[in-house]
Amino acid sequence: MSSTDFDQVSDNKRNRTRFSGGSAGAAVALAVPTQEFEPLELVSSGGPVDSFAYLTVKRAFDLAFATCVLVLLSPVLLFIALAVKLTSRGPVLFRQERVGRRGGMFHMLKFRTMAVRPRSETDTVWTVPVSDRITPFGRFLRRTSLDELPQFINVLRGEMSVVGPRPERPFFVEEFQKRIEGYSCRHDGVVGITGWAQVNGLRGDTCIQTRVAYDVYYLRNWSLLFDARIICRTVLDVLRHSHNA
Repeated sequence: MSSTDFDQVSDNKRNRTRFSGGSAGAAVALAVPTQEFEPLELVSSGGPVDSFAYLTVKRAFDLAFATCVLVLLSPVLLFIALAVKLTSRGPVLFRQERVGRRGGMFHMLKFRTMAVRPRSETDTVWTVPVSDRITPFGRFLRRTSLDELPQFINVLRGEMSVVGPRPERPFFVEEFQKRIEGYSCRHDGVVGITGWAQVNGLRGDTCIQTRVAYDVYYLRNWSLLFDARIICRTVLDVLRHSHNA
């Protein structure tokens, strides 16, 4: 199946049931689907993600790419860090536990964009695009995706890749594994800063099953050329949003 055919199939499913989190300060629970999900046609193991190229060449590319980004954008990173510190109380970086490849746990880094709140809330509340906790500067960082830049440190650590399925919080991973057949297959590969689902508009409050389908499609059809294509589309998206910010 080509990526174009896959896009057409997935677009028909995009408006299916979504999961959502509770509001801040309230008891948090995922909404139970009002309809059952259709099984995904997934392969549980094998494929490109077990190849030498994926395990070695992709890692070498990640190290080179992340190093270049962190060095070239170091003035930007410093400016953002100072701006975050001066415009709101709290730490510069936001650290949150996420699930990586094969279920491994790590702390994903972001520039903090929201007012500080208890960890018990941030770990179990689904991200929404509009919140009164987002700082004015944080809103700008989110629109331009600049809050994601510290994740290149995660890439250097080997916890993430530049491209791969986006990592999720343990609370939601556990819930999604119960409700979505084949959800754990997206953890066959290394999680990433950007991914095939994200460049196709599937981020935030979008259909989880469709995002999983895109993630698994990427893992089963991985190549360095595919990664390059996703990176190019990500850069174009960031530039477009930066122009409109």
